Parts: sequence; C-alpha cells; structure tokens
Amino acid sequence: MNDINIKVAVIDMNNGFPNQGMRGIQEILHQYKIYNQLNLTVDIFDIRQKGEVPDLSYNIYISSGGPGNPYDGEGQKWEADFFDLLDRVDDFNLINEEKKYVFLICHSFQLGCRKYGLGEVTQRKSNAFGIFPITLTEAGQHERIFNGLYNPFYSVDSRDWQVIQPNDGVFEKMGAQLLAIEKERPHVDLERCMMAIRFSPYMIGTQFHPEADPIGMKMYLSLEEKKELIIKNHGKEKYEDMIDSLENPDRIMLTQSVILPNFLDEAINALQEV
Repeated sequence: MNDINIKVAVIDMNNGFPNQGMRGIQEILHQYKIYNQLNLTVDIFDIRQKGEVPDLSYNIYISSGGPGNPYDGEGQKWEADFFDLLDRVDDFNLINEEKKYVFLICHSFQLGCRKYGLGEVTQRKSNAFGIFPITLTEAGQHERIFNGLYNPFYSVDSRDWQVIQPNDGVFEKMGAQLLAIEKERPHVDLERCMMAIRFSPYMIGTQFHPEADPIGMKMYLSLEEKKELIIKNHGKEKYEDMIDSLENPDRIMLTQSVILPNFLDEAINALQEV
C-alpha cells in the first residue's frame, strides 16, 4: 500500500479559535499513515482566518468543523473560495479517471448543504453539545463509511445550527443520499436534523465529529462552562453518562476508529486501482 504518494489537504474552519477537532483529524491521519506504511503528506489551510485555500494537487480534502453561524461567510472571499474549490473538485471528478475525495465535518457540512441546497440550515432552539446516539437511515446501513458501527452509534455533537427539511428534488438530481439523522424521538415535536449525507460518490459529510476522541472530549467536558451548559440543558445524569461514555469502547472510541479510516481506505484504494 506504500508505493504511491498521497497528498491530504486539511481545511481549518476554526477561525483561530482553540479546538480539539484539528488535533483529532491530524492524529487519525498520522496513525493511519504509520499503520498502513504510506507515503502520505498533510498540509493545513487556515481558510477563514488567513484565506488559505488548497489547489487541485491534493488527492483528499478534509474540511473541519468550526465556530459560529454558517451564514457568517456570505459575501466573504473565503466562503467564495471554499465553494469554488468544491466546484473545481466536482468538475475534475467529472472528466478524470482518478478521483479526488472530500470529507466535510460539522461547520463545513452545513456550508456544503447551503451550497448545494440540500436542506434548510437553521438555528437550533438550544445548543447541542455532548455525546449522542445517531440513527442510520436505510441508505446509511448500506454505506461503506459506516461499516463496523452499530445502529444507532454514538458520536460527539457540538453545534447551535442544524440542517433540516431535506430537499428531495435536489437530493434526487445530485444522486445524494441521506445517511443518518438525529436520534428518533417521536414524542418530541421537533424535526430530526440531518446528521450525515453522501453528496456524491466522492464527497461525504457529517454534522457530528467523527474525529473526536476520549482525550479531547475529556478536556472539553472538564471545562466549567461546558459542564454547566450540559447540566443546564440536559441534566446532571446526562453529563455523568457522557463522562462514562468516554470509557466505553463501543461509543466514541469506536466511531473515531471507523468513519475517517473507512473514508481514507475508500479514497486510497480507488487511487491505487487507477
């Protein structure tokens, strides 16, 4: 598996704010490179703060989560550059045998849904922060990226915004598939938001954080403001359940070990076949 050079562009959407996500993505890439003995290089592009944008010389693009309103970039150069990059990747994949693969996380996922018009991007009634169950749709149960996960599976969710009301016409036209939704709660009169979408055979995105690991989450959950927020919104029992979840090998440890590595397998296997 080590006879080709693989270039990965990691797009940092954090706008200079401290976060665990970038560390998590880089850690997964580093472990994957070592385990598979790959010639894999990673470059980071700080798009919101520094306007850095990768060119088309990369094989794989992973775009991170980030703070703030997913409409903040409207009319700004960095958002236009990001949407242009997605267009250029789409155009490249239309006419070339060798494909480029894209993974969009949280903030980037919301931007992707806005760009392609796949649903309504709206503000939530309250902040979602913690470790929550995520339900796979029928399409999600057949999605290779999720091979090895339970249904529902658990992941870290951290957001004030959501994507709801899937636009069926756009899904059909693009050949996109809704892969996962929020936990089914028939007794709660709120729409379930979209948690994962396959935009195309080469682009996938998740509203949750597949890169999150127990170390990063423990640091987050230990912050007094986060602890207070979770207890206020979800109760002390839920907070304690989250802390316990960190030690459970079937929860975020499993999700972290499955989704991005499966995505990398898919992209790199396709590259090698070409």
